[in-house]
Amino acid sequence: MRGVTGDHYFTAEPDAATAGAERIVEFAAGGHEFSLRVTGGVFSAYRLDPGTGVLLRKADLPGPASAGNLLDLGCGYGPIASVLATVAPRATVYAVDVNARARALTAANTAALGVRVSAPDEVDQAVRFDEIWSNPPIRIGKSELHALLALWLPRLAPDGVAWLVAGKHLGGDSLHRWLVDEGWQVERRASQKGFRVLRVARN
Repeated sequence: MRGVTGDHYFTAEPDAATAGAERIVEFAAGGHEFSLRVTGGVFSAYRLDPGTGVLLRKADLPGPASAGNLLDLGCGYGPIASVLATVAPRATVYAVDVNARARALTAANTAALGVRVSAPDEVDQAVRFDEIWSNPPIRIGKSELHALLALWLPRLAPDGVAWLVAGKHLGGDSLHRWLVDEGWQVERRASQKGFRVLRVARN
């Protein structure tokens, strides 16, 4: 998604001119209703991205008793982080994004939920994640996407699980094959509306 100045949602510091008017995105997930603030210059501004919607419907959301560390990788304005922190209040939820405006929106949208919002390089290297959730930024390019996942997936706990969603037309099946080639155990948990939901774990 480009802003009026040519910014992408993965731009670190979006131009102020791309923000536009603030709106509210409403959606339901995990038996809860959500109303989140959003402006332009972030991923899927002004609606819940269809891939994120499929991920939240088809992946196994953690339960109320779930603890440990959960990561929303590429959080945008915070829909996944908001859901995780709501359905698993005992867990510690991290939300990371390179986009400063996205982080500010996520921080505002999850202020009452205790989500730890930060830039990627601000997360303690010692932290390991029981679950990683992501609608990864496919449009950054294949090599950059692979580098991103190669950086974060090894930070799964030994029995940790990653839930990823990717559009078939944007390379969801090739991403599946690449993950397998990299030594991960990958299960296509669902296909809906042209999106693949992948469950990724260590072999």
